[in-house]
Amino acid sequence: MTTSNHHNGPFSPDEVEAVTAPPQGDPELDAVDPANIDEAAEVETPFEKLQSQGKRMSADRARTLVESLLFVADKPLTVDQLFEATGVEKTRLQAALESLQGTRREGVSGIVLHEVAGGWQLRTDPHSAEYVRRFLKMKPQRLTRAAVETVAIIAYRQPVTRPEIEDIRGVDSGAVLKALLERRLVKILGKKEEVGRPILYGTTKEFLEFFALKDLSSLPTLREFHELSEEHQEIVEKEAPPPVVGTVAALSDANFRAKLEAENEASEAALAVLEAAIAGADATTKVAEEILRPAPEAVPPAPAPSPSTDQV
Repeated sequence: MTTSNHHNGPFSPDEVEAVTAPPQGDPELDAVDPANIDEAAEVETPFEKLQSQGKRMSADRARTLVESLLFVADKPLTVDQLFEATGVEKTRLQAALESLQGTRREGVSGIVLHEVAGGWQLRTDPHSAEYVRRFLKMKPQRLTRAAVETVAIIAYRQPVTRPEIEDIRGVDSGAVLKALLERRLVKILGKKEEVGRPILYGTTKEFLEFFALKDLSSLPTLREFHELSEEHQEIVEKEAPPPVVGTVAALSDANFRAKLEAENEASEAALAVLEAAIAGADATTKVAEEILRPAPEAVPPAPAPSPSTDQV
C-alpha cells in the first residue's frame, strides 16, 4: 500500500518554511547600537580652485565634463549654470557644447544634444522614440486639437487675453486654458490695462521644452511654410498637427474672422485659407516663370525650291 503526498512538489511544507521564513535576529546584537559606516563628506572644492583647474583643462576633458553634467541634469542647462558647476571659462564651455553637438546628433547617436529653452539638454534620438516609449511603457504625449490651437494662438500673439483667444477660435476656451495652465505650458503674465482688466497669458519655459524650441523666435512662420518645396510641404502636412498650420494662417490673415464666419467651420476654415494661399503662391510662381521665360527664336521659313531644268 502506497502513501499519497498531500502537497505539491518534492519538498515538504516544513522544508519550504525553513528556507523562506525571514531570518531571525541575533539576540546578542539587539541591545547594541549600529555603528555609523558612512565616511565623512568631503569638503567642497573652492570655486577659485575649480577656475584654476579649468584653465589647464584640455578641450577633450571639458567636453566629457559637460557631457556628464548634461546627463545627470533633469532640465536644460545654460552656459552660466555649467560655469557655476565647473569654473571652466564660458567660451570654452560653449566650444565644448558645440563640439559635443557635432557627435551627439540625430541619425548618428542614440543620445542627441538639443539647444532648447535657452539651455542645452541630452535627449533620445527621435528615430528611437517608439522603442524608448515601449521600453518605458509610456504613452506619447499628444495634445488635443483644441489645446494645440489655443497654445499656438498664445505663442504667436502673447501677451493675449482669453477673449482675444476665443475671438480667433470661435469657441469658449476656458477649460482648455485651465488645462494648459496646470500643464505649465502657459502662464499668467499680468492684466491688460483696459476695461475689466482681463488677464494676459503667455508661454512658459516648459512650452519651449515640450516643443523642443530654442526660443520663441524658433517658431515657424507662414512665410517659411510657403517657401518650402512641394516635397517638404507634403512632409509638413503629414507630420505636423493640422491645427498648428490652420492657426498660423489665421494669425497671419487680418480678415480671418470674416472668412471663418462665412465658412461656418472654425477649424476647417483656417486650413482652407492656408491651402488657398499655397495654391495662390504656386499659381503666381508659374505665371512669373511664363513671363520671365525667353520667347523661342522664330524659325525662318524654308526657301522655295528653285525650278528644275526639266520644268523650264
